Amino acid sequence: MTYDNTLKYLVEQYPEDFIRYLLASEATDIQILKTELNQEPIRADSVTFLQTANQILHLEFQTLPASTPPLPLRMLDYWVRLYRQYNCDIEQVVIFLKPTTSEAVFVDQFTARNTSHRYRVIRIWEQDPEPFLLSPGLLPLATLARTDSPQSLLQQVAVQVSMIEEAATKQSISVCTQLLAGLVFEPELIRQFLRREDMRESSIYQEILEEGLQEGRQRGIEQGIEQGIEQGIEQGRQSELRLVIRLLNRRLGSINSQLQSRLQELSLAQLENLGEVLLNFASEADLMNWLNTIES
Repeated sequence: MTYDNTLKYLVEQYPEDFIRYLLASEATDIQILKTELNQEPIRADSVTFLQTANQILHLEFQTLPASTPPLPLRMLDYWVRLYRQYNCDIEQVVIFLKPTTSEAVFVDQFTARNTSHRYRVIRIWEQDPEPFLLSPGLLPLATLARTDSPQSLLQQVAVQVSMIEEAATKQSISVCTQLLAGLVFEPELIRQFLRREDMRESSIYQEILEEGLQEGRQRGIEQGIEQGIEQGIEQGRQSELRLVIRLLNRRLGSINSQLQSRLQELSLAQLENLGEVLLNFASEADLMNWLNTIES
């Protein structure tokens, strides 16, 4: 949820930067479209539609390649609904954020009998960071780009953030940079180069925190910022756990309660890793062997 909201904020606040990067064109007449499509409503994890010059740029950000339903089918579904509703040219781009060896991040089309649908795929960790460093709206993504020296790249991004003149913009971009950098960098390293205070002072961070705490507030619980962060992380872990269990049940059949108990103990990072490899499992024995490996 944190990464989804961060990227949605960047796209909606800096649409020109994304259009320039992805479509190699300048746009002045931009309209942000709603993300809930007609017919039976569907919402993506993170999706923004930018309409300009009778063209829609549909962006889908993914931290993990696994999803239900599968991402290629979702992209076809989005395209059909968009085309039915707006009847214009649609450019679809899936942007994978976190490095993985999964073959799923190389899939760029849906194929079935008599049906084929293609879309663009960008793996951020393979991209040159230079284009991201040139625009405030893309700057946070630079932390995830290709580099032989991750620490130097993070430092370079921090320098670029510090050079933003407008204080509110600098603060928001700093927060977005810290949140996205958390996908690949340890918190201690991020704090060496970027101000942690920006988090507490930033309106975008407060919006993200608010959404993460919504369920707790509905029960009348007032939480402090640090506790809210911890709850947000735990909520993310529980969401990832539910997704992994659903995928395992579809892959292996209903898994036994003992294995489910062991899954409950996994960290968010371990669940994300499991989500990448579980498609290779053929039986519960494979899952058990994987659990024994990480626990040894």
